[in-house]
Amino acid sequence: FGKSNIFIRYCGALLGKKSDRTMNRQVLLFISLLSLGAVVGQVTYSIPEEMAKGSLVGNIAQDLGLETKRLTSGKARIYTRDSDEYIELNRERGVLLVKERIDREALCRQTTPCALHFQIILENPMEFYSVTVQITDINDNAPTFEEGEIKFKISESAITGAKFVLERAVDLDVGMNDLQRYELKPTDNFALKLHNNADGNKNVEMVLQKPLDREKQEQISLVLTAVDGGEPQMSGTMLIIITVLDVNDNAPVFTQQTYKATVTENSPKGTVVATVTASDADQGSNGKITYSITNTLDDVRKMFKINRENGEVTLIGNVDFEESRNFQINVRASDDGGLTDSCKLIVDVQDVNDNNPEINIMSKSTVISEDAKLSTVVTMINIEDKDTGENGKVLCFISENVPFILKTSTNNFYSLVTDSDLDRERASEYNITVTCSDEGVPSLSSSVTLTLQISDVNDNAPVFERSSYEAYIVENNTPGLSIFTVKARDADWNQNARVSYILEDSSVNGVPVSSYVSVSADSGVIHAVRSFDYEQIKDFQFRVKAQDGGSPPLSSNVSVKIMIQDQNDNPPQVLYPVQTGGSLVAEMVPRSADVGYLVTKVVAVDVDSGQNAWLSYKLQKATDRALFEVGLQNGEIRTIRQVTDKDAVKQRLTVIVEDNGQPSRSATVIVNVAVADSFPEVLSEFTDFTHDKEYNDNLTFYLVLALAVVSFLFITCLVVIISVKIYRWRQSRVLYHSNLPVIPYYPPRYSDTLGTGTLQHVYNYEVCRTTDSRKSDCKFGRAGSQNVLIMDPSSTGTMQRIQSEKSILDEPDSPLEVRNVSLWFLSKLYITDINDNSPSFKNNEKRFEISESA
Repeated sequence: FGKSNIFIRYCGALLGKKSDRTMNRQVLLFISLLSLGAVVGQVTYSIPEEMAKGSLVGNIAQDLGLETKRLTSGKARIYTRDSDEYIELNRERGVLLVKERIDREALCRQTTPCALHFQIILENPMEFYSVTVQITDINDNAPTFEEGEIKFKISESAITGAKFVLERAVDLDVGMNDLQRYELKPTDNFALKLHNNADGNKNVEMVLQKPLDREKQEQISLVLTAVDGGEPQMSGTMLIIITVLDVNDNAPVFTQQTYKATVTENSPKGTVVATVTASDADQGSNGKITYSITNTLDDVRKMFKINRENGEVTLIGNVDFEESRNFQINVRASDDGGLTDSCKLIVDVQDVNDNNPEINIMSKSTVISEDAKLSTVVTMINIEDKDTGENGKVLCFISENVPFILKTSTNNFYSLVTDSDLDRERASEYNITVTCSDEGVPSLSSSVTLTLQISDVNDNAPVFERSSYEAYIVENNTPGLSIFTVKARDADWNQNARVSYILEDSSVNGVPVSSYVSVSADSGVIHAVRSFDYEQIKDFQFRVKAQDGGSPPLSSNVSVKIMIQDQNDNPPQVLYPVQTGGSLVAEMVPRSADVGYLVTKVVAVDVDSGQNAWLSYKLQKATDRALFEVGLQNGEIRTIRQVTDKDAVKQRLTVIVEDNGQPSRSATVIVNVAVADSFPEVLSEFTDFTHDKEYNDNLTFYLVLALAVVSFLFITCLVVIISVKIYRWRQSRVLYHSNLPVIPYYPPRYSDTLGTGTLQHVYNYEVCRTTDSRKSDCKFGRAGSQNVLIMDPSSTGTMQRIQSEKSILDEPDSPLEVRNVSLWFLSKLYITDINDNSPSFKNNEKRFEISESA
C-alpha cells in the first residue's frame, strides 16, 4: 500500500444472549499501513460488559484481511501493557474471545469511553496491529446513598424557601444507566430542588415550602429516592428524619460557592491544601459553625480531611497525578440550629517528573541472517511514560557504531531495523543498548540491552595460505609417500567453513595427473601415487581446488609445482671404447712414443644430474702400471715413461669410472693396448690371444654340458629301477596270492561319529593281507586300539576275537610258526540311505471279536 492511508469503517450487529437482555455489538475497523518493515494497523470493537467467558468479540482475521494460517505460521499473540488479559486470540479460528469477565465499573470507574488497548504481534515477517475493544455499560448497578439515614434539626421559625443540602446518590453506571432523577415523599412541607454543576453532577437540596410547627409535629420522616435511566430502572432510597426546633433564623453562608486550590503530586501528608470559610449571623450556639466533607463513594475522604472548627483542608494520603488529576471536595457548614450551607473545593494535582519511561519489548528476533536486506525489522518496542506534558515526551536512541537504526512507526512505537549490510565475519554478535529519556527536569531515562546473533551464510570462498606452492621429492620414492600439505581457510562458520580438497583434472605428458599424485579431501595432504624417476620427468604442475561445505558451495584453486630431486641411481655408462663380445679392439702405441703420449680417451656419461653426474677415472689394473696413467677428470690414457723394447706388446688396462653420488656408482672398461711399430706384429700377437681365449671358453662350455647329461641319465635310471621293483613287489605279494574273503566286523559300543548322513549305521570292515610266504614270522598292522581278527582256513566260519592287550601276537620277539595266516586291517565303508522303501504293515488284515456287553 506504500504510504497511503486506508480507513475502513465496518459496522455490524451481532446478536448474543446474556440472561434476558439483548446486546448489540458494534465494530469499528481502522487500518493504517506505514512504509516500514512491519505492517501497522488498528481495529476497534465494541462489546458490552459482563459477557460470558468464551463469547465472541470479533473475527480479527477477516477484519484485517489475513488468513487463519498466517496467524498460525506467524505465531500470533496478544501483547498488552497491563498484566491482566481480558481478551484471548484463537489462532485456528482467527477470532477474539472473552477470556475473563469484564466489569466496566471496576476497570474504568466513571471514565468514558472505557476501552481495552492491546496489540497483536505476528512474526516472519514481523507485523503488529493495534486493537481497541470498547466496553459499553449495562445497567447492573443501582443508585446508592452512602448513608441510609440522615437527620436534620430545623427550627420552627425557618422561613419558607429555606434550603437544606442533601447527600447525593452515586450510580457506578454511566450514560443513560446513570442516576437520572430524585423523588421526595411525602411533599407536605418540603420539595426537592436540583442544581446542575459544570461537571455534570447535580446538587440535591430540600426546600421548605410550608412553615413548620413544632407543636403540631415535632418529628417528620421523609424518603428520598434516586432513580437511574436504565432498562429496567433501578433505584436507591435514604430516610430523612427532621426534628423541629425552636427559632434559629440565620443559616451559615460560605464566602465562595467554589474554591480552587493546587497541590503537587507526591506532596507529604499534612500539607495544607486550602481553607474554606463560612459565617452565621446568629449568636451563641446557633452561630457556631461546624465543617464537614460530604463526598461519598470516592477517595476524597481517604485523601483529605477538614478541620471541623476552622475549615482547613489538609492532605492525609499520597497524591499521584497519574491516578487522579483533580479532586472535587464537597464541604458543608452547619450551625447548632440545624441550618447548613455547602460549597465545593476543586483541587488540581500538579504533575512532577517522577516516572521513568517504560520500555516494553513487543517482539524481537535473537538471530538474524547476515544477508538480511536493509530495513529488516529486528525488534518492535513500545514506550510508555505515565507523566504528562514535557515530562511525558520520550526520545529514544541506540548505541553508536552498530548497523541498526531506531524508527518510530506510530505514537510511542519504535522498530529496530537494519541500516547497513551485516557481516558475520566482522561481527558475529551485537549488544544493542536502547535508551529512552523524557524531557522533564530533571530528565529520567531507562535502557535495555538487546543481544542479537548474526547467523552465517556461505559468502566467503576458501583462501589458500599461499598464491602458489612448490614442493620437492626425491626420485625412487615409495608410492603413497606424503609430499607436503596445502592449507586453505574459510572465514565462514560451521558447515560453511568445512573445507574439502579436490585434485583438478589435468594431464602430465598425456597421462592424467591423478596417476602421479593424490590429495586428501579432509587434510589437504598430497601423496605420491607412483615412484618418480628424475630421468623421465623432472617436474610437473597441477591445480588443487578447495571447496567449502555451503549450499551452494564456494571454491578457489591454487597452482602446485612438484620438482623431482635426482638420486644417484644410475651408474656411469662407457661410450668409448666400445665393448664387443666377438671382436677385440686394441689401441696401438709406437715404441718411439714419448712421455705423455695420448694413447686413447675413455668417454663415459651418467644420466643423473648434478654431482651425481660428476665422473672421475682411475686405473684399476694394468699389465704394467708404470707405463700408463688415466686422467682423473678427462679419462685420457697417457704414457708416463718412455716406451722401451722390453715392454710387452700386449698391454691390458682396466679403467674404473666413478660418479660423485652418495653412495657412488661405478663402471669398468678394459682397454687393450698394443705396443708395436707395425700392424702385422700386432696382428700375430693378438690372433694367438684370441684363439686361446676362444679355446678356453669352448672347453668350459663342453665340460658343463657333459656333466648335466650324465646327471640326468643317472637320475632317470634310478627312478625306473625303483618303479619296477615296487610294481613287481605289489603284484606278487600283496593281493594276487591271497584267497581270503573280506569279512565284515562290527566293533562293540559302536556309534556313528559323522552325524551328518541319513544312514543310522556305519559298517566296519577288516581287510587282511598275508606276509611273505617264505618267512615264518606273522606281522600285524592295526590302527589305534582296534581289535584284530585272525582267520583259520580250516575253520567252518567261526571267528576268534583276540584282545590287543592279551594277545601273544603283541610280543614283537615271539616268532610264530603259522601257515596261511592272514593279517586284517580295519577300514570303514559308509553306505548312505535313499528313500527306496515305503511303510508297510506286517499283516494286510486284522480281525477282532468284541462282546456287545463291552
